[in-house]
Amino acid sequence: MSRRRTLGTKKKIALLLSAATVAGGGAFVMASTSNASPPAPKSASESTVCLGLATALGNNQKFIADQRANPDAQSEARIANREAVVAEIKRKQEASGCAVGESAQDSQTAQPSQPAQPSQPAQPSQPAQSAQPPAASAQPSQPAASAPAGNGGGAAASGQQVCNGSTVTLSGEGGAPAASSNQFPAGTKLKVTNLDNNKSTTVEVTSVSGSCALLNNAAFEQVREPGKFLIRRALIEKVG
Repeated sequence: MSRRRTLGTKKKIALLLSAATVAGGGAFVMASTSNASPPAPKSASESTVCLGLATALGNNQKFIADQRANPDAQSEARIANREAVVAEIKRKQEASGCAVGESAQDSQTAQPSQPAQPSQPAQPSQPAQSAQPPAASAQPSQPAASAPAGNGGGAAASGQQVCNGSTVTLSGEGGAPAASSNQFPAGTKLKVTNLDNNKSTTVEVTSVSGSCALLNNAAFEQVREPGKFLIRRALIEKVG
């Protein structure tokens, strides 16, 4: 008859301890992985994508505040529409790893600050001049020169560059390509060119916003660079 070999009590205990150690180590690794803290959200100053979304959020929040401060018969509907846009922008901020709810009220103020210029040394004072002879009779005053064109909203001529120095972002609104503006009335046609990729779109202003030119989603997609929600170098022309 064959004899079965049996494990001694000490060997059994050793095997059980080994199995428990392996299981405990695996549980520790899983716990460490699950407890790892997520990366901190990025601010507008750290990411162009976050800056574009923050600018869009700020523009829409300013529009809502203006409508509440100066309501009319259509304000309630406009505010409801923009609140939906604000919620969509916040979802995009979260999906892009940005600080949710961060807003830049004006895209110009969100630009990186320039280093301070060194102060100029004081100029030596000039010796006092002797009294001059009586001045000639006063000439008739000349009419003040008109302000240079370029940033004047609806008064700009067709084909003229407008909104000089403005950045362009999206409003978050759906529908056919269109724009909103705080300088041009509804029906105005604007051509927006992204100078970083030479793409352009011509859109009609359909509503009011908090910036010179704010593109809706469809229009912004026609000129955007992949992954960006802000056009820093834009050429905006009034074409109709």
